[in-house]
Amino acid sequence: MSEREEKLAALKATAVKQLTECGVADIDHDRLDGYVNSLKTMINNKDATLVSGGDQSELDTVCRNFVAKKLGIDDKEKAMAAVNKVVDKMSGIRMKNRPAFYYLVADELR
Repeated sequence: MSEREEKLAALKATAVKQLTECGVADIDHDRLDGYVNSLKTMINNKDATLVSGGDQSELDTVCRNFVAKKLGIDDKEKAMAAVNKVVDKMSGIRMKNRPAFYYLVADELR
C-alpha cells in the first residue's frame, strides 16, 4: 500500500469513527469513499482534510463548493442551515473530518 493509500485509509477510518460518534448506524461506504477520494490530491495538507466549525468563511466555502457544486443545491439558507446542524452535531469533536462532515451535510439535505 502506498503512502497516499495509507493516508486515505486513515482518513476514512477517522470518518467512520466520527460518523459513529454522531449516531450514524448504517454508513454507506461507497458514498463515503467518494468523499474521501475527492481529497486524494490534498491528502498531505492536513487543513484540507478538516473543517473548522468556528470559521464562518470555511462554512461558506463548504456551502459554495460542496453543497452548491457537488450536491446541486442553490438555496443558500437551506445549505447553511444544514451545515450549522452538522456543526452542532459534531460539536464534541475537536478536529472535524471533512469526509464525515460532508456525509452528515448530505444526510441533512436529503
